[in-house]
Amino acid sequence: MTSPAGPPPTGNGGTERKRLKLLAVTACPTGIAHTYMAAEKLAQAAESRGIEMKVETQGSIGAENVLDDNDVSTADGVIIAADKDVDLSRFAGKRVLRVGVAEGIRHPERLIEQVRSAPVHEPGSAAAASPTGGGRERSVAYKALMNGVSYMIPFVVVGGLLIAISLSLGGHTDPSGGLVIPKDSFWMDVNNIGVIGFTLMVPILSGYIAYAIGDRPALVPGMIGGWIANTGSLYDSKAGAGFIGAIVTGFLAGYLVLWIKKVKVPKFVQPIMPIIVIPIVATTALGMFFIYVIGKPISWVFEHLTSWLGGMTGTSAILLGAILGLMIAFDMGGPVNKTAFLFGAGLIATGNQTVMGMCAAAIPVMPLGQGLATLVRKGLYTEQERETGLASLFMGCFGISEGAIPFAAARPAQVIPANMLGGAVAGAVAGIAGVKDAVPHGGPIVAVLGAVSGVPMFFVAVVIGTVVTALTTVALVDVGERMRRGAPAVAVAGTAGPEPALVAVGAGASSSGSAAPAVVPTQAVSGSPLPASDPASGSTGSTASASASASEGAPAESADLNASTGDAAAAGPDVLSGYLTGRTVKVRLGAQEKEDAIREMAELLAHSGDVADVDELVRTALRREEQGTTGLGEEIAIPHAKTDAVTAPVVGFARSEEGVEWGSMDGTKARLVFMIAVPEAAAGDEHLRILALLSRKLTDAGFRERLTAAEDERAVLGVLGEIR
Repeated sequence: MTSPAGPPPTGNGGTERKRLKLLAVTACPTGIAHTYMAAEKLAQAAESRGIEMKVETQGSIGAENVLDDNDVSTADGVIIAADKDVDLSRFAGKRVLRVGVAEGIRHPERLIEQVRSAPVHEPGSAAAASPTGGGRERSVAYKALMNGVSYMIPFVVVGGLLIAISLSLGGHTDPSGGLVIPKDSFWMDVNNIGVIGFTLMVPILSGYIAYAIGDRPALVPGMIGGWIANTGSLYDSKAGAGFIGAIVTGFLAGYLVLWIKKVKVPKFVQPIMPIIVIPIVATTALGMFFIYVIGKPISWVFEHLTSWLGGMTGTSAILLGAILGLMIAFDMGGPVNKTAFLFGAGLIATGNQTVMGMCAAAIPVMPLGQGLATLVRKGLYTEQERETGLASLFMGCFGISEGAIPFAAARPAQVIPANMLGGAVAGAVAGIAGVKDAVPHGGPIVAVLGAVSGVPMFFVAVVIGTVVTALTTVALVDVGERMRRGAPAVAVAGTAGPEPALVAVGAGASSSGSAAPAVVPTQAVSGSPLPASDPASGSTGSTASASASASEGAPAESADLNASTGDAAAAGPDVLSGYLTGRTVKVRLGAQEKEDAIREMAELLAHSGDVADVDELVRTALRREEQGTTGLGEEIAIPHAKTDAVTAPVVGFARSEEGVEWGSMDGTKARLVFMIAVPEAAAGDEHLRILALLSRKLTDAGFRERLTAAEDERAVLGVLGEIR
């Protein structure tokens, strides 16, 4: 909770007011341009008012200019301009104002005024939010869910891959026991380790959802609640509630802890509240509530679904297959999934292997479909999601449907319906074709090991279901992102896609002017020279050759310009580790529209010799723009792309006299356009470092003025050579 505080302390002797000292922390989900621009804007606004300010940036390359205990103890207030969770415990007893990172860019002066009257932050309380609401900060529920998913993913991947490897290398089919790994064998030990990872997956999801809401006291009740949710035997159910139950217990634990924290207790009890009282009370209350209130309906649903399916064995194979596919895909290991699976497995002993064949075809559709979706539309997913997608594909081949859980937990409204549609199609196709499975397991692995009859149609069913799931997922996620962009939202540089919101934040203007070096460091973070990319403002250069969308210069002029830029490249400074040269610099951008400008920039980058496919580079950059504008304000735009259409990192720059409408939040047209293109294999920290270097330098108004005034390519290179 928060409580009012008196005015900031005044100076010594009461005759002279002490210089106000403020702190700030800036951060965004990907830690690229907006992190550094918000820091610079806040620093400049404070300096113009004679206020001392130190800003900590939590970027993709780590925290910089970190606030120490002495900084905090002497501060009069703290501004948190962030679109991700920031640890506030160190600011207890200080005025704390929390807004989205875009507010730090757009309205730094307003924030400085507001923090003076912000409530004092107390341990365990939430920071005050700006009354403007302009930061478009993610909701607490969304952040909590993403926090749980991010911690769960390693357990899904490690557990799933170990199980898949043990099954493929140490397993064999057994009519009485499905895929069997010999006991006391090496591969059984590997399988057991994987099972432990899967077992921990659900409580980890629940625990870290709770932690994001209620802080450390909520971690234990969240994890234990997740374990209870996943252990059906505790509430007389043959299957646990799975990841859906974990989401429920995570939120219940988090908000229960928040409620308990509001209870007034004697001072002598307060020290033991977060480590003893709150965890014990919350864990006991949540556990009993789940077992006696939530668990009973789950058990009832499980039993009645089983009875209902038993009455459908004589109905249409298409209908039964579709229903089983829907159930298998719904909760991936939860009670609905387990009901369908155990129903099919139980009929194998009676000689009816067709029902299990329907289930076996539906089981791999979810992980395969979600993995395929990350390949079909890479731009819709973060780098972590794309890596998880590859693991999901592998798990799908071995019938491990839980590989899709991270996607379903992150985007339930889009992924679960897509999974169910694909599962229903796969089950129906297998039912029509009379596919049979002799073992209680699913996925391509059972066909490869000879447990399936009707193998060709089995694979047809799996492929069709997978494609349906992937395409439906892409369509629904795309629609969701477009709806979210109804409010100006931008996925920051350096990410290939949104965080389901996995990464869209408001873009803002880049800051102008310069700030005190102690506030926002401008040196490179790593000791080695920074290679090609930097998180914040991408850079794009253009040679002066005429392009289809450039101003329609004559070929002779283009040749002359190429010659001059070639000389400039030879004589000019080494800019951004050589990725920006005279060949990728252009003083006059001819395009009037954003799409044309991106094409012109792509054609300019092609002069480096490192662009293999200009059209694909353009398409990738435009897909990135669909996620949110790369116009940063202050007349700057930084389109960028991660694509194998380029063979090496390349950076370019072009200048537009008229300006190009780029959708920047401050309404300015882009006159300074940088473009960064890196191949997928080189899109890691190198890309982020380039963006970070550029973003910091572009907040310097003097640097922008010199860049605008440079007369030719050689002069432009000279100015750009200041980027270090």
